[in-house]
Amino acid sequence: MCGIHQHSHDQASTTVSGAGLSVRVDDMTCGHCASTIRSAIESTIPGAKVTANPEARLVSVEGASDLAQISRIITLAGYTPTPALT
Repeated sequence: MCGIHQHSHDQASTTVSGAGLSVRVDDMTCGHCASTIRSAIESTIPGAKVTANPEARLVSVEGASDLAQISRIITLAGYTPTPALT
């Protein structure tokens, strides 16, 4: 989590699609946060294509399908990717 903004620890929602997965991360609030999450995922999963949109609070990962791994990476980066209950 960056020190530039105050972050809340709201829950995040997660969806998995055939081409990858998307995680809603409510405590990703700025471009620095998005860059931190994107770099953490891309450095851990070579070849993954990550789009992190702080306005939508959405992280999309193509080239990965292991939700637990993505969640661990985002958590270690200092954010809160809690899967939605379905």
